[in-house]
Amino acid sequence: MKKVSDGGEIQSALKEWTGQSIVPNVFIGGKHIGGSDAIMEKHQAGKLVPLLT
Repeated sequence: MKKVSDGGEIQSALKEWTGQSIVPNVFIGGKHIGGSDAIMEKHQAGKLVPLLT
């Protein structure tokens, strides 16, 4: 895994914008969806593809 020199700044900005500092932090169409757990939950519930189309 490659470390990004400004990773701490990125995580701080994510925390401020979304309340989560995790990576990945997924946005679709400018809307915050969540991290990998939220994406997997939406996928398993059949709700991810409609967000992408």
